Amino acid sequence: AQRSSPLAHTLRTGKEALQADLAAFIRSERFPCAAAKSALSLDQVSVMEAGDFHSPVSDSKIHHVLSDFGRHLDPERMPFKTLVCGFRRAAVMTEPAFETALWERLQRLHEIDVARGTPWADQVSNDPESPDFNISIDGVAYFVIGLHPGASRVARRFCRPALVFNSHDQFEKLRADGRYRALQKVTRQRDLDVNHSINPMLANHGHKSQAAQYSGREVGEDWKCPFRFRTPEAK
Repeated sequence: AQRSSPLAHTLRTGKEALQADLAAFIRSERFPCAAAKSALSLDQVSVMEAGDFHSPVSDSKIHHVLSDFGRHLDPERMPFKTLVCGFRRAAVMTEPAFETALWERLQRLHEIDVARGTPWADQVSNDPESPDFNISIDGVAYFVIGLHPGASRVARRFCRPALVFNSHDQFEKLRADGRYRALQKVTRQRDLDVNHSINPMLANHGHKSQAAQYSGREVGEDWKCPFRFRTPEAK
């Protein structure tokens, strides 16, 4: 059989390149998340390539893909399922700049729901100051993990900007059947082994706002989430 050349390897499409980058990152020792490693091994990591991280051009596409992803979630059957929205490689951003861009994008996705009259997911709070907050897209609640080259923590330092969407319900399922604490213990030990500390922003569920964890930047108690909930427009 004819072997592919190194040049052919470099000419992957945007999505193929993203899949390769992501698989290498998740499999690496520096990435501690046990749930993500399980999702990858089970072929439950979906990806989409969405162009420029700062541009609103792809917002409708991202919303559409998230809506389809959310409709096919089944935490009872498959609690390890993730959607990664990756963007083009670009100049390295500071952590505050990445955090600002992350929340601007999530705000715009929320505005699409508002315009369509889509209600907020009833499992979570729409107040980003609440410990029960998670972002809602097309009626499905997600915990979002931001990755980018400028992250101070190795576990968040990916070669391109990316937003990882994990459904709130799958975490609730893992808590209910007792697997969440075991996964959390393994993840925190790996983080300690590789990064020599546990991420100080990772609070136990129900103790503080999860919004502060999205970007990966270490923030103080006075941090205010820039996200603003808007009541859906009447259809």
